[in-house]
Amino acid sequence: MEVQSLDAFFGEVHAIRNVSLDFEDRRVTAIIGPSGCGKSTFLRCLNRMHETIPGAHVSGSVRLDGTDIYARGSSPIRVRRHIGMVFQRPTPFPTMSVRDNVAAGLRILGDARPSRKETDAIVERALRRAALWEEVSDRLDGSALSLSGGQQQRLCIARALATEPGVLLLDEPTASLDPLSAQRVEELLYELRKDMTVVIVTHNMQQAARVSDTTAFFLSGELVEAAPTRTMFTTPADQRTEAYITGRFG
Repeated sequence: MEVQSLDAFFGEVHAIRNVSLDFEDRRVTAIIGPSGCGKSTFLRCLNRMHETIPGAHVSGSVRLDGTDIYARGSSPIRVRRHIGMVFQRPTPFPTMSVRDNVAAGLRILGDARPSRKETDAIVERALRRAALWEEVSDRLDGSALSLSGGQQQRLCIARALATEPGVLLLDEPTASLDPLSAQRVEELLYELRKDMTVVIVTHNMQQAARVSDTTAFFLSGELVEAAPTRTMFTTPADQRTEAYITGRFG
């Protein structure tokens, strides 16, 4: 996935400024920076969630496998099928069962929706990939709200995985979880990178250092620098990055 000259606005507010950044296939990229620097806004631009906010708009391009997701005629719903997203707090659909939560994304296929048997296989595969199958296989018809917070977050990851996305976006996915649940999500990222591109926004620099191959530092809506994670945390190129990483601000 390639981002070129991306600008994002909330009405007249210029939130993201001329960002260009490439995301390597089957690698994890962490996006770090202080609160309010534009991390989450940038992430939402990568699958056209930003434009769901009244008055918000984007200029520039985001290319997935060479195709601009903002091109005229491009369907945001189809874009989100290929670029999945998981939010900071678990967001299971409260009126749906565990099974139906995972299968929810398949509804956009219309007449091409898989059969019940095929859907069951997709649900099981997604739950296995999210490291949740063993915990919920006997509770598929139960309410998603009966799961723990950590299980609900992995359920949301399974829901995103069910449509077989090429890219998975995660916006501080462990911020509301206990340490053990957070560790399970981090372990899951190691497995997912074998099959897809992963982009994670995190306020936790230790987490960025643990899970990512590349780290990008944002400040005031601008990309300051991006580099291999080891390089970023040992010899950053920009003094502002060094100041943030060493705790002098942020």
